[in-house]
Amino acid sequence: MGGHCLWDGTLSPNDFIASADDLTKKWMAINPNLPQWTWIPCQRMDVSCNTQAEGYLALENMYQLSASEVNAPTDDENYSAEEAPFDNATLIQSYNDDMHIYDFHIVYSFSYQVPVLYFRGYRCDGHPLHLCDIEKDLPPYSSKIRNESKWTFMTQEEHPYLCCPWYTLHPCGTSDWMKLLLGGDLPSKNPDMLHYLSAWLSVVGQTVGLRIPLELHDKSI
Repeated sequence: MGGHCLWDGTLSPNDFIASADDLTKKWMAINPNLPQWTWIPCQRMDVSCNTQAEGYLALENMYQLSASEVNAPTDDENYSAEEAPFDNATLIQSYNDDMHIYDFHIVYSFSYQVPVLYFRGYRCDGHPLHLCDIEKDLPPYSSKIRNESKWTFMTQEEHPYLCCPWYTLHPCGTSDWMKLLLGGDLPSKNPDMLHYLSAWLSVVGQTVGLRIPLELHDKSI
């Protein structure tokens, strides 16, 4: 009798594209008034695989107050950070020197066969934020996650499509924790890959301070 082959926590390029489409539709349904994830079709200069379509997801122009503003006392004594909307980064129409702007990209890694989060921060005048500035913007629970997990450390690497340095969460352990997260230990049956990115983003989003609504896990949406 043949043995069961356990899922290894990875996803194929085609599954990545399908899951990206599912994520964008869910995000729009749940958060129609916030910036949207958008599929950016493109081609890498060094690509060696023959995929029918290639690109990445982009969530850009997420405005966030600098750490000094976020931590400033409020007039409401009952205010709690836990009561804030799921995402502290929102579109702000007015110009403010204390605002930091963040862009997030989800890129497929052909080497690791998992998604990778790339991100950058900059001020309203266009000057990029250094990692120390970004870390000051992150909520305390984000620092705790990064300090306690060997799977979520940040590095600076060249964006595979834009060919310029972005910060990224290294994907070395992604397949391992995705296997645990999606119950990949179930024999002879792989998890629904359509919801891979939604589940993955619920973990990595916390690491960079991007809060994810619970509705994103609702498979009926």
